[in-house]
Amino acid sequence: MLRHTKKPIRAIQIAETLEVSSRTIYRDIAALQARQVPILGEAGIGYVMRAGYDLPPLNLDADEAEAVALGLEMIARLGDVDLLKAARRASRKLSAIAPGTRQLIASSWGAPYDTAAPLVRRAIAAEQMLEMVYQDAAIQQTTRIIWPLALIYYSDNTVIVSWCTLRNAFRHFRLDRMETCTLQDARFTGKGAALLAEWEARHKSESITAPPP
Repeated sequence: MLRHTKKPIRAIQIAETLEVSSRTIYRDIAALQARQVPILGEAGIGYVMRAGYDLPPLNLDADEAEAVALGLEMIARLGDVDLLKAARRASRKLSAIAPGTRQLIASSWGAPYDTAAPLVRRAIAAEQMLEMVYQDAAIQQTTRIIWPLALIYYSDNTVIVSWCTLRNAFRHFRLDRMETCTLQDARFTGKGAALLAEWEARHKSESITAPPP
């Protein structure tokens, strides 16, 4: 119901349709929110689920299925534990309808696993600021507040595209150089897409390379 509605829907409406109590709906919504399902709600207004959480069914031909399966295999190189788990779930679904994809195997060599990547991805999706202690190539540490905009996955490391409040400019940061990284309560709601578009326009004609090791 939340996936298909275009406007907030109240708990009592959901409860009546599903023939359960409103208390059950409140409990189930809270459980979904705790699992990072992007459901927003306000008393007296209702609930709505942010677009983009899941995708409609896709019809893939054999070559397309194999390309997707191989791409999922290569996620093991990226060092993002949560993405790897999601890729394995997707691979199981794909292999159930396209058994030939099991014959495609990619090397898992690549970036070391980094627990910061899932945190950064959540911050990007929620347009939530991050505070980090960062060590640059010269082994100098700074504390930064950033607006995370995107992640670039390289074969040997992962880089955050961000707006840095210290420099008041776009900056790239390697995850493996972050000493600490914490979510902040402050958000940049509604500004992320415009900033990312500006960053893309600046780098459209440039090849993006990783910072030096």
